[in-house]
Amino acid sequence: MLPSLFISHGSPMLALEPGASGPALARLASQLPKPRAIVLVSAHWESHDLRISSAAQPETWHDFRGFPAALHQVQYPAPGQPQLAQSIQQLLEDAGLAAQLDGERPFDHGTWVPLSLMYPQADIPVVQVSLPSRAGPALQTRIGQALSVLREQGVLLIGSGSITHNLGQLDWQAAPEVIAPWAQAFRDWMVEKLASGDEDSLHDYRRQAPHAVRSHPSDEHLLPLFFARAAGGRFKIEHSSFNYAALGMDIYSFA
Repeated sequence: MLPSLFISHGSPMLALEPGASGPALARLASQLPKPRAIVLVSAHWESHDLRISSAAQPETWHDFRGFPAALHQVQYPAPGQPQLAQSIQQLLEDAGLAAQLDGERPFDHGTWVPLSLMYPQADIPVVQVSLPSRAGPALQTRIGQALSVLREQGVLLIGSGSITHNLGQLDWQAAPEVIAPWAQAFRDWMVEKLASGDEDSLHDYRRQAPHAVRSHPSDEHLLPLFFARAAGGRFKIEHSSFNYAALGMDIYSFA
C-alpha cells in the first residue's frame, strides 16, 4: 500500500533548480510502486468551500510573477481523472463533508512543481482537492481520514506546502548550511509531535509551537501536512533541509 506524503515545495524555481530536495523527491518516487493516480492538496488552492478538480486535461498554471521566462514555459500535461474526482466527492460526502466538482481548475505550482521532479513523464492522472484554509487543521484531518482508503487502491495522497513559510524572513543570500534558529525550533517541535502522534498539540500548534506565527504568518502552507498525516500511518522523515535560512524543505511519509 502506498504511503501518504507531505512535500515542502519551496520556491517555483525548484522546477529548474532542484537543489537538495529535488533529488530526494525523485529518489522517493523511484522507491514507491507507480501510483495509478495522485490526489493532492496544495497550499495554493485556498477556497471557502471544499472543491475537487474534475477536468479531464487540466492546464498548467504559472501562478506567480517575477521569475525567469524559462519557468513560465514549463508544462506539466498530466491528465485529470473525472471518475476519481466523483469517487472522492462520494467519500467526502460519506464523511459528512460536502464538496463540489470544479471542471476549470488548472494545476497550480504547488502541484506541478514537485510532481515534475517526482514523475517528469506526467503520465499519472492527478486530482486536486482544495484547501478551505479558514477551517484550520481539524478539517484537513477529517479530509485525510476520509480519503485514506484510496491508498489501498493504488492512489498516492500528497499534501504540498512547506514546513516553514515566511517569505519576509528569508535570507536570499544564505548558504545552504545556514538555518535560522527560530525556524529550526519550530520544525523540530513539529517533528517531535508528529513522531509521538500528539494530534491535540499539532492541531493547537499556533499557540503551543515555538515561533509558530513567525514560521507561518498564515497557515495555508502547513495545513496540507494535516491532510497527509491523517491519510497515512507511521511518520518518517524522508528529507530535511532549509533554503534561504528559513524556508523549510522537509519531506515526510506516513506509511
